[in-house]
Amino acid sequence: MMKKTMFLVIGIFILSSCKDNENPIGKWDDIIKLSTKSVELTAQADSVTINTQGDWWWVDGISFQDSTYSYYNRTDINLESDAYTITEDDFTVERRDKNTLFVRLKENNTGAERTMLIGLEAGDYFDHVNIQQAGN
Repeated sequence: MMKKTMFLVIGIFILSSCKDNENPIGKWDDIIKLSTKSVELTAQADSVTINTQGDWWWVDGISFQDSTYSYYNRTDINLESDAYTITEDDFTVERRDKNTLFVRLKENNTGAERTMLIGLEAGDYFDHVNIQQAGN
């Protein structure tokens, strides 16, 4: 009986000491490594270039003011390529190469600050760039 009890205690100790959370699914480390995650632009037509250390990423989506844009399954944009351009009425977002994201906003004549959030994805890692544009 003592042998069975000791075996049970040792078994429970071994099973409880195993770490299964060292590489949890959906929690990758930062593999994009943005040069900045927050940008302030003037009310005039303005732009910013953001660099990455990682080279395997794509634009996941863009929120601008009250609109959300998704670019999956569009035939005019290949998110898997090293370079592409996304053009909407008030902005242009370009992946110029593996390590460069370029963003241009048209002049803001609304009188209020505009907000843009660019979501980036790399496998199971998600990040974003927050852009604030002053109002005229």
